[in-house]
Amino acid sequence: MKIAIAQINPTVGDLTGNAERILSMAQQAADLGADLLLTPELSLCGYPPRDLLMRPSFIQQMQQQVMALAKALPPQLLVLVGLAVENKEATSKGEKPIFNSMALLQLGQIREIFHKRLLPTYDVFDEDRYFESGTQASSFIYSVQGESGYESVLKSVHIGVTICEDLWNSESFWGKRTYPINPTQELVAKGVDLVINLSASPFVCGKQRLREDMIAHEAAQYQCPIVYVNQVGGNDDLIFDGQSVAFNRTGKIVSRASAFTTDLQLVEFSPDAHDLQPAEIVPLLAPADAELWAALVLGVKDYAHKCGFTQAVIGLSGGIDSALVSAIAAQALGSDNVLGILMPSPYSSAHSISDAEQLAHHLGITTQTIPIGPLMSGYDTTLADLFAGTESGVTEENLQSRIRGNLLMAVSNKFGHLLLTTGNKSEMAVGYCTLYGDMNGGLAVIADVPKTRVYSLCRWLNRDGEVIPNHILTKPPSAELKPDQVDQDSLPNYDILDDILERLVQQQQSADDMIAAGHSPAVVAQVIRLVTRAEFKRRQAPPVLKVTDRAFGMGWRMPIASHWSLAVSEPSALPAADVKKLTVPRVDRLETIFTS
Repeated sequence: MKIAIAQINPTVGDLTGNAERILSMAQQAADLGADLLLTPELSLCGYPPRDLLMRPSFIQQMQQQVMALAKALPPQLLVLVGLAVENKEATSKGEKPIFNSMALLQLGQIREIFHKRLLPTYDVFDEDRYFESGTQASSFIYSVQGESGYESVLKSVHIGVTICEDLWNSESFWGKRTYPINPTQELVAKGVDLVINLSASPFVCGKQRLREDMIAHEAAQYQCPIVYVNQVGGNDDLIFDGQSVAFNRTGKIVSRASAFTTDLQLVEFSPDAHDLQPAEIVPLLAPADAELWAALVLGVKDYAHKCGFTQAVIGLSGGIDSALVSAIAAQALGSDNVLGILMPSPYSSAHSISDAEQLAHHLGITTQTIPIGPLMSGYDTTLADLFAGTESGVTEENLQSRIRGNLLMAVSNKFGHLLLTTGNKSEMAVGYCTLYGDMNGGLAVIADVPKTRVYSLCRWLNRDGEVIPNHILTKPPSAELKPDQVDQDSLPNYDILDDILERLVQQQQSADDMIAAGHSPAVVAQVIRLVTRAEFKRRQAPPVLKVTDRAFGMGWRMPIASHWSLAVSEPSALPAADVKKLTVPRVDRLETIFTS
């Protein structure tokens, strides 16, 4: 029995286009002699469709589209397609109106429908908002020619079906059970020969190794081969890496599809050996920076393409963040489709301009220079009467960023370019960014990449030659909004800051935990305070490409108007003054140097 794994890149809501993608894969699979084709979770509508699922017309058109697809498929091929289907008993039972399902298509008809049983509600997932859970362990029988002695005989393969999360509840692997049932365990108890899983599992750095460890554990524990097909491509803030895999009954990998690109892999199940046979195993991307780079490039490419953009504009400061975003954009969209805007002020150093120009030369992107000194003078004149008697400070510094933000938005508006925001996760976390200034844009490309990882990625880019000018990698980072300014005037060293942020944001450690790890109580207090107060900024940021398991966006749902401070469990370890700052409401809670 030949199983084709169709790793497709769907566009959310493009029912016709997604059906065409499935049909194209089906025709290729049929030409290769496949018997069964697997497609990802919700492959017909794309994942995640979010509140499109609340529109009855969307569900109805999906039903019409799957029927049309069934009639167009090669007749000899069985195809599993992911889709949402109506729950016809929802009203009488008080249940959700739809299921997250897969349809088994054969000979122009829907042969069977199977429903997802475990509905995740953590991180970016909110499936219980839309779907009713399936109640039965689902499987089907496929008849295939096998060998018995010298004769060819018809044999049956009993195939268990699961959808994404259904595979992620192994108590023996995780050390706990998140849901009361384990669908894989129930299928094995039914005597299935093979388990398949249709998935839409978002990318997170290093996640593929965890997936493979988990699936290998399940296959070996139950002595049952598992085939896993994953979606690929970017949809809004989520990136899907593909890397579909198959494991034999001993837990050994027999197939792996490519990362971050569409792919069609063929794996064979032998009914005589009751196991999967060895097939192509595409190597994992290495090192880790290569994987992260590929994810960010795909995220930008698909976000632009699926939103109707062909060109991007970026503010080039001569700093490392805009350098990295420019390199990603050039790779994703092509150098000819990226415009860099240099906007020097009277405080911009000569090397910032030359570094930006050298970067543009290396990348082959076009640049324009718009000095902002005259505009700064115009603002000073306009606000002179209103600001009379006050000292020049942060407000005037941030006007520079807002002038630049307006210029970039004007270019975007005039020429239809996608404005890419260049702030990193460290800055986004502590609010070291300007609302309606450098936060302007349609996509925050590296806002889930800490500053230290930005440097690591740029050094990796330079592994075979200078792409990012070396001076950008070695000079102290600076916003250059006043003379001789560097980031560390206001922030801890980035090595220290990023470690605290990793503990605070990713690991949700308390202040005491971070202090016990060796961090200064005063610095811990400062970082917690900044992260807490910057929430109103993050709420207004562009979509953030998610590459960690705790990104600012759908997976970070903190209140803005809150009197609870992050990470404080035992505040006695902090200096008394810092405890008060962290735990007592303040009327000036938004008045920090990073507010605007």
